[in-house]
Amino acid sequence: MEDKKLLVAAIENGTVIDHIPNDRLFDIVSMLHLSQSKSAVTVGFNLKSAHMGSKSIIKIADRYFTDEELNQLSAVAPNVSLCIIRNYQVVEKRTVQMPDELVGIVRCPNPKCITNNEPMQTRFREVHKGYLRCCYCNKDVPRAEVKVVE
Repeated sequence: MEDKKLLVAAIENGTVIDHIPNDRLFDIVSMLHLSQSKSAVTVGFNLKSAHMGSKSIIKIADRYFTDEELNQLSAVAPNVSLCIIRNYQVVEKRTVQMPDELVGIVRCPNPKCITNNEPMQTRFREVHKGYLRCCYCNKDVPRAEVKVVE
């Protein structure tokens, strides 16, 4: 019988972002500015997952995310699991869902798009699985190529 052990230490209070596709982990670390965190951040990469084959996970002590941050997260890695931890217990668990419209979150890759030439926020909608469309120039962007506005 194989011993099962915890690969990533538990946190007392904070947020766990689970079921992150491996290829999006470092995009999320950058987007959420986790390298500047004053709290402990644990990053697990290429962990075994029955659901995904392999996955990544991020645990951030003493930090909870705003709706705007969750919208950014949904644009980069939809359907990740978010767990809120208090006193070592999961008090809330949910799947991060993308809103109907992403405003000011995703950068349009079309250099001729008005959002790249005028001071205005971008607007994107999901048009079909895996693709977002700019509401101004109608450019479709594969979700795997999405760049977040910084």
